Amino acid sequence: MSIQVSFGGDKRPEKKVVAVGIDLGTTNSLVAYVAADGQPHVIAGDEGPMVPSVIAFDANGQLESVGHPANRALLTHPERTIYSVKRMMGRSALEVVDELGILPFQVHTAKGSAAVRIEVAGQKLSPPELSAHVLRELKRRAEAHLGQPVEKAVVTVPAYFNDAQRQATKDAGRIAGLEVLRIVNEPTAAALAYGLDKKPEGKIVVYDLGGGTFDVSILAMHEGLTEVLATNGDTHLGGDDFDRLLVETVAAQLAQAGVPVAGDAALLQRLRKACIDLKIALSDAHQATVQLELSAGQRVELAFTRADLEALILPLVEKTLGPCRQALRDSGVKLAELDEVLLVGGSTRIPLVRRKVQELFGKVPRGDIDPDQVVALGAAVQADIMTTGRRDMLLLDVTPLSLGMETVGDVVVKIINRNSSIPASATEEFTTSVDNQTGVVVHILQGDRELVKDCRSLAKFVIPIEPMPAGLARVAVTFLIDANGILHVTAKDVRTGLEKTIEVKPTYGLTDDEVVRMLEDAFDHAEEDLNYRMFLDAKNEADQILEATRRALAGAAGGRLDADEREEIDGAIAGLIAAVRTEQSDPVRKAQRRLNDATWRLAELSFAAALNDAVHDPLLPDVLAQAPDPAAIKPDHHGNRLK
Repeated sequence: MSIQVSFGGDKRPEKKVVAVGIDLGTTNSLVAYVAADGQPHVIAGDEGPMVPSVIAFDANGQLESVGHPANRALLTHPERTIYSVKRMMGRSALEVVDELGILPFQVHTAKGSAAVRIEVAGQKLSPPELSAHVLRELKRRAEAHLGQPVEKAVVTVPAYFNDAQRQATKDAGRIAGLEVLRIVNEPTAAALAYGLDKKPEGKIVVYDLGGGTFDVSILAMHEGLTEVLATNGDTHLGGDDFDRLLVETVAAQLAQAGVPVAGDAALLQRLRKACIDLKIALSDAHQATVQLELSAGQRVELAFTRADLEALILPLVEKTLGPCRQALRDSGVKLAELDEVLLVGGSTRIPLVRRKVQELFGKVPRGDIDPDQVVALGAAVQADIMTTGRRDMLLLDVTPLSLGMETVGDVVVKIINRNSSIPASATEEFTTSVDNQTGVVVHILQGDRELVKDCRSLAKFVIPIEPMPAGLARVAVTFLIDANGILHVTAKDVRTGLEKTIEVKPTYGLTDDEVVRMLEDAFDHAEEDLNYRMFLDAKNEADQILEATRRALAGAAGGRLDADEREEIDGAIAGLIAAVRTEQSDPVRKAQRRLNDATWRLAELSFAAALNDAVHDPLLPDVLAQAPDPAAIKPDHHGNRLK
């Protein structure tokens, strides 16, 4: 199967695309589709295929930007710029306490529940609401490229996401105006992208280490059947943790040198970016140095070796191997029976990770498809399967955690065990412990511990029963997990036939009323939001043009302008600044055109000065002599950079 990546352009697919595949990631997100040639393509924008999962707001709490512009906003107003939202989906504030020390924004517990809420400019937003902004950006990108509305999607999640996290992901899709056809586990999507569904048979392991989550799956391939035998992982372990360790280590060194980082949100984000750059550089080189700006004109160099980084992150990398061993035990597959080891997720580019995976499984891991893009490509394949029926194929996933009920003594009875193939259904009968009970409490739990206190409470409801002596009543409880991994529970009084059914809405998710309110808000403010979004796009361009113009005026080219030219440019700059204050896109665009017209000669002078400097550079002959053969230059595995 030939996997290709689409990098924009005007060419449209010949067939109507009815659904897309979305990888909603911790660090970056992507959207892909299957074109008329039957191949999946990632849709790229002006700055590449990946959309940073970052959302920025203005001082009034209005959405300012999503993706690359928001990523840059982390350095200017970090307290209003949100990232790593995926790690908070379906979780409580206590479960994300490790990050709170380096997050520039405030995280709270929602009133009346344990759900996380993130404070932005005085308003408290849920993780699904914030993730919906990223999904809308992916939806917008797909519609612009495909030239048609996009309303349906397959969205991927880590295999080890629990019920609350899966429900939160579906809620985010609904808020974004997408019908989520299926929630697919990321390792399963990766297997589809590699085309392993076409192999007659074989067993593979997918090792998926992303920005915020880790999971591992053992899959069996038969003709037309992809079956997940076992899965395991940690939804709170990934490249973000490597970054956090680096940040904490460097921050401690800076503090010893008399440069405190704590309390300075902007400096902390500059440090975080520098540490991420170091980590990426050390995947290629054995040593690297980056500069950190402490304040205007004051910089410090951060130098690390690959050995330094590996010593720091080794415990976290080792932590991923335990779930790998457990997944092998659960699947019953021996190392010698494995045919392939696939790497997924950007963090698998780290050489230490690759070495440890190879040592554990005894095979050179395969990573010939970009590990950042493989999940989105697989999601597109699954979307195509579900909407066109083009492939004769069955996908069998598993539930990552056991599901059960509370019984007397705070004990949990398992009804559906972990690693059961989904869809799955099971029924157990229960009786009463007290005479003349008029109702039975059905307390649904998720986890593999034996006591209620050690498992996650998903839902609780009461079913009325006829009063009878203890032990005589019979209540049949049926658990049904659908293809998305979402749980539905039915409790039935066997004697009377009275039953009650619910789709489990986890404590940490959103209520139907909350989702409906968000959808109504999105509809009511659609035109207003679109106009504001158009203004923000224009404002971002205006800011870049103004900055470039000021730099050019301050250089040698600016000094060669005559008074009339300088006056015209100054007037155009003032006009653009005034237009931005109107918060309307049309005046901003008009003022941009005026400034562009006024700066033609400045641009020509700047280009001539730069060309002159390059030609007279004494190092130019040496640089040209050392330049590699263009035919030998290959794409770097970190994205669009060239070696």
